Amino acid sequence: MTELEQKCIDAGLKMTGQRRAILEVLERADDHPSVETLYMRSKERDASISIATVYRTLNLLGQMNLVKKHDFNENHARFEANLEQHYHFIDVNTGEVVEFKDEDLDARLRQIANDLGFDLVDRRVELYGHKNQDDESDT
Repeated sequence: MTELEQKCIDAGLKMTGQRRAILEVLERADDHPSVETLYMRSKERDASISIATVYRTLNLLGQMNLVKKHDFNENHARFEANLEQHYHFIDVNTGEVVEFKDEDLDARLRQIANDLGFDLVDRRVELYGHKNQDDESDT
């Protein structure tokens, strides 16, 4: 059983075979897939899955805060399981999305919220740039 599936069960969500397939694909994805990509991958696991089922499942997971929706300045949404706090760096030339964690950044964001009189309950950091020319010439 995947971590995402367990969180759904703990929240009282009925687990169908189709939902299990979608959850497994979503949790194993390392590329922030679109709805269409999730649909194609899920359909490989369960041929009875429709794209409407994928949309409904993503909507439900979003309402439960178990999935995050990103647009990364693209013309379509991309999704990921909301299992751990991390940030994204997006290469504007290639569209590559690199995930990273930074405890110093976490602490600084909490401090900023505190300084402004807030309790930080969630955060999302997306950085956009491109690879340094120096890095590409070293290969």
